[in-house]
Amino acid sequence: MEKVNWKVSGMSCTNCALTIDKYLQEEGMQDVRVNFLGGDVSFQLPDGINKNKIQKGIDGLGYQVKNGNATNTKKPFFTSHLQRFVFCAIFTFPLMLHMVPGVHIHILMNPYLQIALTLPVFIVGMDFFGRSALRSLTKGVPNMNVLIALGAIASLVYSLYGTFTNQAADYLFYETTATIITLVFLGYWLEDKSVETTQTALKKLVTAQQSMANMIAYDDQHQEHVFSVESSTLKVGDLILIKSGEAVPMDCKILSGEISVDESILTGEFIPVDKKIKDGLIGGSIVVNGSVKAYVTAVGEDSVLGNILQMVKNAQTEKPPVQQLADKISAVFVPVVIVIALLTILLNYTIADQTFTQSLMRSIAVLVIACPCAMGLATPAAIAVGLGRAARNGVFFKNTKSLELFKDIKQVVFDKTGTLTTGKFVIQKTELTLKGKELGLEEIKRITYSLEKYSNHPLAKTISKDWKTSNEIRFNKIEELKGTGMKATDKEGNAYMAGSFQTVMHLTDDHSHNIYITKNNELLAWVDLTDEIRPESFAIMQYLKKRNIQTILLSGDKKEACEIIAKKLQINQVFAEQSPLQKLERIEALTALQPTAMVGDGINDAPALAKSTVGISLSDASQIAVQSAEVILMNNGIKNLPLALGLGKHTYLTIQQNLFWALLYNVAAIPIAALGFLSPGFSALVMGLSDVVLAINSVRLNFKKVA
Repeated sequence: MEKVNWKVSGMSCTNCALTIDKYLQEEGMQDVRVNFLGGDVSFQLPDGINKNKIQKGIDGLGYQVKNGNATNTKKPFFTSHLQRFVFCAIFTFPLMLHMVPGVHIHILMNPYLQIALTLPVFIVGMDFFGRSALRSLTKGVPNMNVLIALGAIASLVYSLYGTFTNQAADYLFYETTATIITLVFLGYWLEDKSVETTQTALKKLVTAQQSMANMIAYDDQHQEHVFSVESSTLKVGDLILIKSGEAVPMDCKILSGEISVDESILTGEFIPVDKKIKDGLIGGSIVVNGSVKAYVTAVGEDSVLGNILQMVKNAQTEKPPVQQLADKISAVFVPVVIVIALLTILLNYTIADQTFTQSLMRSIAVLVIACPCAMGLATPAAIAVGLGRAARNGVFFKNTKSLELFKDIKQVVFDKTGTLTTGKFVIQKTELTLKGKELGLEEIKRITYSLEKYSNHPLAKTISKDWKTSNEIRFNKIEELKGTGMKATDKEGNAYMAGSFQTVMHLTDDHSHNIYITKNNELLAWVDLTDEIRPESFAIMQYLKKRNIQTILLSGDKKEACEIIAKKLQINQVFAEQSPLQKLERIEALTALQPTAMVGDGINDAPALAKSTVGISLSDASQIAVQSAEVILMNNGIKNLPLALGLGKHTYLTIQQNLFWALLYNVAAIPIAALGFLSPGFSALVMGLSDVVLAINSVRLNFKKVA
């Protein structure tokens, strides 16, 4: 199946998203994801289905696909709610003048002049609200615009009846029609601007992807030429020149030169990082000083920034259980409000002894003030801000479920090497056995390098860096044994291994060393390395301790080494010398007792990360660990772990506050309107502002102290 990612404009509430979602599923699309906040729509397109037909179908629902292939989409005359509001306000203002104390212009009371002023507003209103309402009804997901359209039509028809039956004095409510439409457009515009602020951090990431690049090309005389191109046109392997002050256009590797780079767009760290030949550069980072020539290693969604953007977009389109409940309420909200509006007319007219005019105005106020959008916006707005702030600080959530789960975490499990420690080792000592001495130290180094160069383990990386040689052994077969080491066979059939004590326990009782080297099941040597604790590790443990969160060290390393680390960092519990299977079983047991987060970075951590309540990986971790985790810390350390935990908890708290406000607003506002305490026009303004309150409360997440 083809993966389709579209940007769709025109969605104003969760019901709009539900309408598009339902249409795509009816057409056979799979893995449908719709985010009305960012306008992102993605789905799997089955073979044999015309993509242009699907695009036209979405356009036919009243929305616009911005980056599709079909070209026959009709562009609306008004492209924003602000334009609609300004146009309508010009005609509505004269209709409202008689409401100002001391102002009375006789000609403005003429019903036919009022019709002339109201009709342009009504036409623009119905072009938007009416079309949207009709399309949502045909798809079986009535939206907010059904209520607005009904209110405007009812007041206009009632006024026209009074005008043409010469009862204008009692029936003249043209200003109600115009005011409803105008103020709802104002409310929608305010809502759009408020919601935009929830997307600021993510837009910053998108903007970072859109830059110019200095591409290097050579003519037939091998003369170098540099010309400017859009970064989106670059391909893997292209040569580029990056100068001081410029953005790195795509992921690339330095061929020549040295620079300092600001990677804060992804890590939240504003201290420049020095880069030299063969170092990788992340697309979107800024060159602070120097210039380099580089070649492109990844573009688009394959780049680090593209991958992260897609991850965050996917997280935004996922619906936690609390949002699914809100969606169900929103789906039945409009029919319920229509029933309440009809009851308002009936009860006010029969029991409350109100005139039909008063009863109708109260009914219209009920239609206009009711706001299903508030419930639909409660969760997405908070999640957008939470994900955005996290992304701005180098914390990336793959899904919204992990945001919600963080509020319940009672214990955090840490791997040792590369997580609590820097993973930057130095070789402390190398000791050869009698058999090893026969081969000599240089041969032992050659064997060890030839094995460890294929491993991503921090110990292996240190050895392969320090003992690198061009005279390496060419193996026929080599494999990494998770949690134990490397195993290989050469052309002559000799079997080699570099691994932990578990691989040689049948050859020696000495388990005090880091790596043991064997050839044909004979022990040749062992290597000892030392590591340093990350500077932020102690502060993180103290933070968790203050919040009564248990800390646990779970490592495949030796018991003595683990206990030294645990004592220095005041970790509550230690499980050492654990194989990947034992780590998995230990995490399953811990998670069964209470919600558990695990932080790890190695291949041997991947199964345990996947089994924990929330798996957290570091950006420089192995690929499989990153894939298994639900949260990624991008600053090469655990310093932002408190931010991740705090944002998860406070985002969920903000969702609860938003839903409480949305429910309270509707429960209180509808009866107030039904009892006649609010006019239809004022109700329209209050309805728009109700969503603004939610957006403002969500934006508070950007400034709230969460860690």
